Amino acid sequence: MGVEIERKFLVKGDFKKEACKAYHIVQGYVCLAPGKSVRVRIRDNEGFITIKGQRTGITRFEWEEPIPLEDAKQLLRLCDGKVIDKTRHLVKAGAHTFEVDEFHGDNEGLVVAEVELKSEDEAFERPEWLGEEVSGDIRFRNAELINNPFKNWEK
Repeated sequence: MGVEIERKFLVKGDFKKEACKAYHIVQGYVCLAPGKSVRVRIRDNEGFITIKGQRTGITRFEWEEPIPLEDAKQLLRLCDGKVIDKTRHLVKAGAHTFEVDEFHGDNEGLVVAEVELKSEDEAFERPEWLGEEVSGDIRFRNAELINNPFKNWEK
């Protein structure tokens, strides 16, 4: 079983020239409850199911397994059309790789970067395009963007 330790930031500049890979992701939540979720995701042509647990600081339980693409498509139908659509760019910075999510659809205009760490106090290189940290702001969690998309936020 896994643990995810992750910090999340807004993106304030051009990161794309540094990206080494990009994926198209569509994901939805089969179950969303306080402190836990079951997510289904299609990344390009691969399916995944993920269970996430209660968050303590920037750490939480995470279990993910690949599933057949057709199963993922079927499970996404259970999400009642509430899905996150984004392009994920992988950007190396020092010893870490940032996952920069450029959102589409109802979350168009939102760009966030996440970095996974081995411990909550692990140091990492901050690229110049990395903006304000939003790790503790629940509005920026994908599970929250399903019900309160970026297009509805006051600008």
